[in-house]
Amino acid sequence: MTITRAAIFAALFLWATITPALAEDVTLTSRDGSVEIVGSLLGYDGEFYRVETVYGVLTIDGSGVLCDGPGCPDLQGFIAEFAISGARTMGEVLMPALVETFAQRNGYSVARNITDDTHFNYVLTDRTTERTAARISFRVSSTAEGFADLLAGEADIVLSTRQATPAEIRLAKEAGAGDLANPRRSRIVALDALVPIVSMSNPLDGLSFNDLARIFAGELTMWSDFGGSEAPISLHLRGSQSGLVDEFKRLVMAPADLVLAPGVMRHASNTDLASAVARDPLAIGIAALSDTGNAKPVVLRGSCGKVQSADEMSLKTEDYPLTTPLFLYTPARRLPVLTREFLSFVRSSAAQGVVERAGFINLQLHSIPVDAQGQRLANAITAAGEETTVAELQRMVLRMRGTERLALGFRFDPGGTGLDAQSRSNVEVLAQQLERGVYDDRSLIFAGFSDGVGRADVNLRLAKRRAEAVRRAVLRAAPTVDRARLDLQIDAFGEAMPMACDDTDWGRSINRRVEVWVQQDKF
Repeated sequence: MTITRAAIFAALFLWATITPALAEDVTLTSRDGSVEIVGSLLGYDGEFYRVETVYGVLTIDGSGVLCDGPGCPDLQGFIAEFAISGARTMGEVLMPALVETFAQRNGYSVARNITDDTHFNYVLTDRTTERTAARISFRVSSTAEGFADLLAGEADIVLSTRQATPAEIRLAKEAGAGDLANPRRSRIVALDALVPIVSMSNPLDGLSFNDLARIFAGELTMWSDFGGSEAPISLHLRGSQSGLVDEFKRLVMAPADLVLAPGVMRHASNTDLASAVARDPLAIGIAALSDTGNAKPVVLRGSCGKVQSADEMSLKTEDYPLTTPLFLYTPARRLPVLTREFLSFVRSSAAQGVVERAGFINLQLHSIPVDAQGQRLANAITAAGEETTVAELQRMVLRMRGTERLALGFRFDPGGTGLDAQSRSNVEVLAQQLERGVYDDRSLIFAGFSDGVGRADVNLRLAKRRAEAVRRAVLRAAPTVDRARLDLQIDAFGEAMPMACDDTDWGRSINRRVEVWVQQDKF
């Protein structure tokens, strides 16, 4: 369980006790005097009042009413205040850089005030009026603590290196923060990944998924098991509250039905972990790709010989199995206008440039020509089974001719037909590009692929249905697109081009995907 029992009770207690203490009586009267609403002011975001009344909690447009009473805010001197809390991975460099860039691009000067190692704040001042426009407080700790702060009403944005857990989702509903499982409650701002790392002096260069799990479960304890010396393996991870550790347990340990060994050395930050592993030739750690320091990343290998390495393309397409999207979670309540503007900004091109400079993988689309996909095509030929005919491979190659593969992919939740979190984000990214006319007069091919388990003809039909489902999702997310200028096709190739070995759950999940190919020539 990610949140401790004490943190759960504390969060619920604080939520229940803090909110009423902030409420003060107000009377809101329509400008023609015909309607009057009396209640306790729960909040004002610069546009809307949120008032608790005998009819329940109402949200009222401030432009249409006059406010009277001790709780009325100073409309002229309104300052947007919001709190950001959560993962140190995101809070140390990435989010401060985004706040500072947002401020500079919107005419605000910025002052940063540091309280201690985990707390700091920004004050944004309008350069023209010299009026304070916003105060943004940061608490940089862990993903779990960020969600606890949200439950306690002490955070408006959670920095998370993983999706909310079932316990966090349930508690958020009970606390009135909304359904964190709803895609509208979260957005992906960048991509990172988990990578095994060793010292540069360690000859290890690759591991199987299963061996990685067994090492951290304490079942494989000596480097001689991997052709090295008769020396014990030293294990390193982030602290127990880290979202990256939660993801490692979910993605690697749980599928192998294993738990972490008790003797793992823990570290407070990614930098500390990477430095410790880099100094010790007998160490292995699980690090964030964004911060491997002087350590050496280790690739993952399947039993069929396929290799998964973490790079920009493999993360954007989810071909790398340990991709970790970085999330911003928000509660189901109106946030100040400036806060909402900031949340919109983090997905912009300008913000994604900041993401890249901060050492993470951005969400911007680029494409790779078919001529540069030789290894994929070679793998397709090598892996072709009895049910994947030469004619089907030829059909696929001919279909790919003159296309480029977009650097995004679509995969599905385990055991279901719904898109996973990163794929839902990719739907939005592609829909925005379509609405901007980036692919006007071009043909886009939604190409479905499957794993190799079961009959090839059944898998081919499933792959085609998935491709059609993704196309529909993209069109739903792009209501203003000019469909007359688009040609969105679907096709499927089933088992024809596996990206991973089919002998593990994670390998099969990687192979079940939808890609998007773009014709280089306009139609």
